[in-house]
Order: sequence, then C-alpha cells, then structure tokens
Amino acid sequence: MNGYDPQTLAFYQQNADHYIDDHPRDVASHIPAFLDLLPPAGTILELGCGGGIDAAYMTERGFVVDATDGVAEMAAKAEQRLKRPVRIMKHHELDAFERYDAVIATASLLHVPKQDLPDIVRRISRALKPSGWHVATYKTGHAEGWDDHHRYYNYPSLEELEACYKQAGLWSGLEIRASMGSGLFSGPCPWLTIQVQK
Repeated sequence: MNGYDPQTLAFYQQNADHYIDDHPRDVASHIPAFLDLLPPAGTILELGCGGGIDAAYMTERGFVVDATDGVAEMAAKAEQRLKRPVRIMKHHELDAFERYDAVIATASLLHVPKQDLPDIVRRISRALKPSGWHVATYKTGHAEGWDDHHRYYNYPSLEELEACYKQAGLWSGLEIRASMGSGLFSGPCPWLTIQVQK
C-alpha cells in the first residue's frame, strides 16, 4: 500500500511547466464558501497544491496554509507563486495528529488507488482537530483506470465515496454534492465534492 500510482506521478513530473503555465485557472469554486466554515486564521493542510493558486488565496484570507504536493516539480512551481517553501509529501506520508482546522484536497485524492483511499482518509481524519473540516473533489462516472495521458483515476460512485469515508473516520457531518466540470487535459465530466466535519 503506497497511496499513489507511479505513472500518474511521472506524468506530473514531466509536465509540471506545461500543466501550470499553459493552463491558468481561477480559485477552485468550492474554496471560498468552505473557508467561511473555519475559525479566523485557522490552520489548513492542502494536499496536492499544484501551482499554489488556492494556497495563495487562502493565505490572503488570513489562514495559515501548509501547502504540500507529492511532485517536487509541482511544489517548485507553487513556491514561485507563494514565495515560501512548499513541502513535498505524498498522501500516504501524512502523519499528523489533531494539527489542522481543515484539510483540503482539490483534484488530488482522485489519483489515489481505490484500495488505498480508506487509509488516506483515516490519516486525514487523524490530522484534523476535533470539529475540523475536510473537503475533496473527485471525478466520477467511469470505472477506475487510466486516461489517455496515463493518469490513474479512482472514479468513485457517490455510494462508494460515502462508504469509504464512513469506513475511514467518525464524522459529525457528511455531505456530497454532484456537479459537471472539467479538468486540465480532459473534457467535461461529472464530479463529486465531499465535505465532512470531524
């Protein structure tokens, strides 16, 4: 159990410049309202920060952001934007206890091999303070597998995602929203946004 797919990591290592510089995006749409749930100046762990756009916005909102990415080349791009160090950390290396008010994983846990996802969610639950919040986004609507760019996706159904989170942690609240969206290097597809409170 390692929590990541080597082919997917290789894609982002080889394409970090193209992925970040040629595909600018706005702050993820679920972030502003999610931040309203958190205590002012709260501590946030971001898993898979990419180019640091969301981390920069959260910092501007006054939060203390521990921005991480599992790909060194991505972390370097985020460091350029944030003007501070970004930790290189794969999901399965998360080993914190009640440290964060929130854990945010925008379009990053969707690359975790499906059999490894419960362990990663348990690590997230453990890292949250009591009453802490977690939000993550997943592509759905397909069987798990690799896309044309050799990126692995777990593609959970709504029922699978709910069962995984309930298996992996004790949550005082759990909400899943379905929507249509798109991803970089991919066309429109259905997405699931899961938001839970410890």
